[in-house]
Amino acid sequence: MKYYSTRDTSVRLTSAEAVKQGLSRDGGLLTPEMIPQIDGEFLQALSTVSYQERAAKVMGLFLTDYTEEELREFAQNAYGPDKFDNPAVAPLWKVNDGAYCLELWHGPTSAFKDMALQMLPQLLSAALRKTGEEKTACILVATSGDTGKAAMEGFADVPQTKIMVFYPKDGVSAVQEAQMVTQEGENVNVCAVVGNFDDAQAGVKRIFSDVSMRKSLADRGYFLSSANSINWGRILPQVVYYVSAYCDLLHQDCLQLGEKMNVCVPTGNFGNILAAYYAKRMGLPINRLICASNCNDVLTDFLRTGVYDRNRPFHTTMSPSMDILVSSNLERLLFDLSGENDREVRGYMEALAADGKYEVSEEIKAALEGQFWGGFCGEPETLDTIARYYKEYGYLIDTHTAVAANVLEQYRRETGDQTLTVFASTASPYKFCDHVLRAIGEVPQGNGTDLLDQLYAVTGIAVPSRLAALKGKARRFEQTAEKAEMENAVQAFLK
Repeated sequence: MKYYSTRDTSVRLTSAEAVKQGLSRDGGLLTPEMIPQIDGEFLQALSTVSYQERAAKVMGLFLTDYTEEELREFAQNAYGPDKFDNPAVAPLWKVNDGAYCLELWHGPTSAFKDMALQMLPQLLSAALRKTGEEKTACILVATSGDTGKAAMEGFADVPQTKIMVFYPKDGVSAVQEAQMVTQEGENVNVCAVVGNFDDAQAGVKRIFSDVSMRKSLADRGYFLSSANSINWGRILPQVVYYVSAYCDLLHQDCLQLGEKMNVCVPTGNFGNILAAYYAKRMGLPINRLICASNCNDVLTDFLRTGVYDRNRPFHTTMSPSMDILVSSNLERLLFDLSGENDREVRGYMEALAADGKYEVSEEIKAALEGQFWGGFCGEPETLDTIARYYKEYGYLIDTHTAVAANVLEQYRRETGDQTLTVFASTASPYKFCDHVLRAIGEVPQGNGTDLLDQLYAVTGIAVPSRLAALKGKARRFEQTAEKAEMENAVQAFLK
C-alpha cells in the first residue's frame, strides 16, 4: 500500500513514511492509493472479538509495512484497561429502538481524540524505526479543544519526539484549557494563540510549508510531523470504531448482516465523519452520513449547495471543538469524489486560499447528495437537547453530542428515514460542566474544575478520574503568541 498527495499523485510514500511525515510537502493530505474492501465474513468474524483485535485487523488492511503482531501489541497498549475505563473501549448506549449513541470518550482525556491519539504515538515511533530516522520528530498541533490534550497525553515523554500545541486563546472550555496547561512531560509545550482555531491551524500549515524553516530544523536534528487529523495515522484509528459499532450491533442482534445503518457525527474539521465515509467505502453497510455542525455551519451549507464559503462570521460556541470554518479533511473527500483528480483538488484549495471559497463540480455535488446530509444546531437548541436527553432518557450528554442528537432529529423529521442510526458522542459531559449544568436547570457555582463536584452532586454520575485529578493542579504553561509569532514560538521551544 502506497500513499499519495491529494494535490500531487506522483508522490508515493509507504504507510510508515506517511505516518512519519504527516502532511505532504506540497500542502496536500496523504491518502491511500486504494481502499481495501471488507465483506460479511470479515464483519461476522470481528463481531465476537475484542476492540483491540478489531483495531489490529482493520488497520492492518492499510498499514501493510507494519506486522500483524506489531498492530496487536499497539492496540493492546492503546486501548487497555490502564487507558480506557470501559472494557468495550467504544461502547454503544441504546437511546431507543432506532438510535444508539457511540461513546468515544472513555480514554485518558475524556474525548474522542483519545481513540486515535493513543494509537498514533506507537505508529509514529515504529515508523521512525522502520524508516531509519535519526532526527527527532517535532510534532505541531493546532487544537480547537480536545486534540491538544489528547496528543500531549499520547506523546508525553515518548523517545525521539517533541510536541507543541497551539490553541485559541479564550476559545476552549475551562476544563480543556486546564488539561493542556497542566500537562506533564519533558518534551511538551503549549501556547495560546490570539485568534481562533482557523488562525492556529493556518499557522501550523504555514510552518509545515516553510522550506527555510524545515531546513533550519533539519540542520539542528529535527523534522516536522503532525498529530492533527491531517495525519493519516489519526484518521485510520477512527475508521475502526465505526466498524466496531456495526460489529456490536450484529453481536447484539440489533442488525442482520448486510443491513444498513446511518451514522451521525458532530464535526468541524471533517475528520471524524471522513473516517465513517472511508468505512463505508470499504464496504461497511452504511446508508446515510449525517454531518452535524453548530452555528459555524460552513459544512451544512457546503453539503447542501456544493459551495464552500468560509467568508462568514466566526462564532465562539459552547461546542468549541467544532468552532471551525476551514475543514481540512474535506480535501480528502474531494480527492476521492473527484476520481482522485489532484489538479481539480489543487484548484479548489488555491481558490480557498485566495478567495475563501470554491464551488465543486456537478459530479461531486451529485455524489454528496447521494451519501451525505448536513444540518446544524444553534445554542438554545443544544441546551434544550441536553435537558431533554437527561429528563427523558436519564442520559447526560455534552454539548457536541447534543448537536449530533439534535441534527439526527432534524434529519428524521425532514426525510422520514427511520434507519437505525449510530450517532457519535465525542466528549464527556464533565468537560463542559458550565453549559451542562445550565441545561439541566442548575446555576453553576464557581468556574472550571470547581464545577466537577457540583455536576456530580446533581447527577450522581461519576467524574472521570483524570478530570477529577485536575483540581488544584498547578499550571505549567502560560505562553501566548500572536498568530504571526507561531514560528518564533516553535524555534524557541526547540532551542
